[in-house]
Amino acid sequence: MTRISLELVPRSRSGLRAELDTVREHFPGVDTVNVPDLTRFSTRSWEGCAFARPHLRAIPHIRAIDLNPKEPLPMSGLLLAHEIDEVLIVTGDAPSDMNRRVYNVDAEAAIRRFRRELPHVRVYAGLDPYRQSFARERDYLERKLEAGAVGFFSQPFFDLRLMDTYADLLPEGAEMWWGVTNVTTEGSANYWASRNNAVFPRSFDLSLEWNRKLAGDALHFARDRGQHVYFQPIRTDLREYLEGIL
Repeated sequence: MTRISLELVPRSRSGLRAELDTVREHFPGVDTVNVPDLTRFSTRSWEGCAFARPHLRAIPHIRAIDLNPKEPLPMSGLLLAHEIDEVLIVTGDAPSDMNRRVYNVDAEAAIRRFRRELPHVRVYAGLDPYRQSFARERDYLERKLEAGAVGFFSQPFFDLRLMDTYADLLPEGAEMWWGVTNVTTEGSANYWASRNNAVFPRSFDLSLEWNRKLAGDALHFARDRGQHVYFQPIRTDLREYLEGIL
């Protein structure tokens, strides 16, 4: 059965609670939220996920480079207390604040550690269609499955043809969460193209209508394959972007 998640950024606790209220009131088809771990905000991803429980399933993003290999996993107690049994492990970008301590831990090592220390937690890893060749990304996915991941969250796609190509490359049996976001300004489009090397189709435009159509098409794509989808609303009203689609 296809699951639907919304990615909610914990800019503030009050703002996150308000968005969660909107999800519960207006999006009954959404059963999950996933929360990124952004170092510029004080609320960690697993703390944000705790606010969603028990009404919604919740998947915190965990940055591998933040995990001190000599200390216990800092989120383990909260995950257990709120029955959060899924996480997404990403490598993590180096912080802009050079006083913030990071560690030489990659995603594969972090996945192995979670599987060893929290074996009841299902671990997802990242899929990035823009960072390297198809073959190299496929091999990287295989290594993360060997480390103990059960499936993947993709970077947002803007073209279903590229999604279809990656669907054929997925290792057999891996769970898949396809990512979709809205891009409605030139600045946002330039960010995705320059920072993430994203590829936009020739039909792309900045209108809300185009972005809503992509969201609906991606949802059908996931449902047709028995896979999952998450939506990453960027500085937009949840209802304006997704109401009537989810």
